[in-house]
Amino acid sequence: MEVSVGQNKQREQDFLVASISQLAISNNSSPPGVARFRSDAGVSELQFSPDSGPNDSIHFDLRTAQLFKLSPFQSACISEASEMNKENSRGITIQFRNEEDGRAFHCAFEQWKKEAVFQGSHLPNGTVSTSKSKFDDKTEASSANMYFHYYGQLLHQQNMLQDYVRTGTYYAAVIENRADFAGRVVVDVGAGSGILSLFAAQAGAKHVYAVEASEMAEHARKLIAGNPLLSQRITVIKGKVEEIELPEKADVLISEPMGTLLVNERMLESYIISRDRFLIPNGKMFPTVGRMHMAPFSDEYLYTEIANKALFWQQQNYYGVNLTPLHDTAFQGYFSQPVVDAFDPRLLVAPAMSHTIDFTSTKEEELYDIDIPLKFVASVGTRVHGLACWFDVLFNGSTVQRWLSTAPGAPTTHWYQMRCVLPQPIYVMPGQEITGQLHMVSHKAQSYTLYLTLSAKNWGPGTEQGGILQTSSGKLDLKEPYYRMSQLPVYPLAQDQQPHQLLQTQDIQIQSQDEEGSDLMQ
Repeated sequence: MEVSVGQNKQREQDFLVASISQLAISNNSSPPGVARFRSDAGVSELQFSPDSGPNDSIHFDLRTAQLFKLSPFQSACISEASEMNKENSRGITIQFRNEEDGRAFHCAFEQWKKEAVFQGSHLPNGTVSTSKSKFDDKTEASSANMYFHYYGQLLHQQNMLQDYVRTGTYYAAVIENRADFAGRVVVDVGAGSGILSLFAAQAGAKHVYAVEASEMAEHARKLIAGNPLLSQRITVIKGKVEEIELPEKADVLISEPMGTLLVNERMLESYIISRDRFLIPNGKMFPTVGRMHMAPFSDEYLYTEIANKALFWQQQNYYGVNLTPLHDTAFQGYFSQPVVDAFDPRLLVAPAMSHTIDFTSTKEEELYDIDIPLKFVASVGTRVHGLACWFDVLFNGSTVQRWLSTAPGAPTTHWYQMRCVLPQPIYVMPGQEITGQLHMVSHKAQSYTLYLTLSAKNWGPGTEQGGILQTSSGKLDLKEPYYRMSQLPVYPLAQDQQPHQLLQTQDIQIQSQDEEGSDLMQ
């Protein structure tokens, strides 16, 4: 297959085929040739050119052409008669060199045809109307460009590949569940470098469609081609899952759609869309379930560090300028950034609670607005500075269930953990109830605005009549975190603390409701 892009919006994509023949003619002696998708000046066509000569070329308008699969190696292309030329209906059979070429051709046909149909009609001012995909409708163009540029660079892919907790857990989840992959059709959603597609092929997948929208798709093709024992069963498709078409349904979806706090970058929605578009009923999803864990924390050092950043704006004579009018705005701005780092789990002041998202049943729209009621019981008396958050995902394989955890105290991943620091701490006593709400509203920059409220009930005699004593609220932008990894303090484990004492949340049974009592804080 060859792809070329020329000037003046001219595009071509060629496929070498074993033979081309008209439907009315036996194809036993038909010559090989080239099937060429071509777009020039807004007109898309499919041209078949047998090696017998250019005069024998056959052209199809992609807006009216239809492709039918006769066998893994043979297809039929039929052109419907147009209103202007009702005798121009014809068809040919195409013999492919191998099954892989047939799959790739069908994928290309669906994509080119979709573009041709969406080209629309010329408007009076000469412009062409195009249809926007669901991804485009809910995403700012500038955010999407930055997103795909970031993931189109090898250095960022290397950063994820070198997260051995992440990569190793995915490898184990696939290889230990060969029964779910062997002989099955797999779709890798947001394939990146193609590493998960290669894992699926190693596990015996019949065929893997690696879908990647960024320029990393070209690197994935090169990497996969460099592994010839696996490459014959992997097809890389450059495009968004909201827009591309596949020649067959998938038995298994595999993806790494998790961002900070599980939902950042909003790729989970693309994962759900892929489920609805491509997965057979009751097909497998790797990962299957995701959980967000939350607990209040106390960290005087972190709170002071953030608050002190705004001291710069308290200067009344900065080169003769009074900066104090901007102090309050700067103070709120610093507290609007979620803090991403790895923290000592002993900073938690109450057992964690969890919010579960079942990828096999959750609707895409349910991820637009997430509302999580909070309720904790303080284990110690201290100042609460905010809410600590992390996540884990379950690979619910038929043979082995695997967890990938980003919990504090667990081996560190490139996700680390996240903390929402409130501008006003609240005071709690041991056994005191802490309530609140975490409201997450998605926005078009592929992230969420977080609205956090924590409250502590009155303590002592007459509590039931006393009502709420203290409340603190904050608004944070998940898109703009404060990456604090370079300033990590060393947190040695206490002598009586076992390394895996804090990881019991991985072993509890999945619940469909919000759950409390995760044993991250004993």
